[in-house]
Amino acid sequence: MLGKMYPFWAAILANIVAQLLKPIFHYLRTRQWRPHLIIESGGFPSSHTSTVTALTLSVGIVENFNSTIFAVTLMFGMIVAYDAANVRYYAGQNIRITQQLIKDIQTLTQTKLDDPIYLLKIKEVLGHKWTEVLGGILVGLLIGGLLYFLR
Repeated sequence: MLGKMYPFWAAILANIVAQLLKPIFHYLRTRQWRPHLIIESGGFPSSHTSTVTALTLSVGIVENFNSTIFAVTLMFGMIVAYDAANVRYYAGQNIRITQQLIKDIQTLTQTKLDDPIYLLKIKEVLGHKWTEVLGGILVGLLIGGLLYFLR
């Protein structure tokens, strides 16, 4: 049924499942229901990582685990996972620190910084902790494997 497109559909489905799981895991952890997390980046599990993991596994199954295309998808997946847990995570931390510095300056100087640049709403959570990346890897392996047996 899925044929040669199995890797593509496994990746898409892993992404969707990871996004749907985000509000559920958030609720289990905090008892706060936040359905909008379905369309947010960051959080548990990493949908970026689940997507590339499902893609990598399914390419390995279809094309063989010693093929060039598997090596390419594996390297691509490792870069995405590293980026999610390091580059994007620390960019989010820098945003949080910058926003706190602006608040501190306003408090210390008793002035309101009214330049539009200080009023921008910037998303703090961009990346993932390593546990969220590992959750994404598990979702990707599960979806990629299950879809293989269901195809």
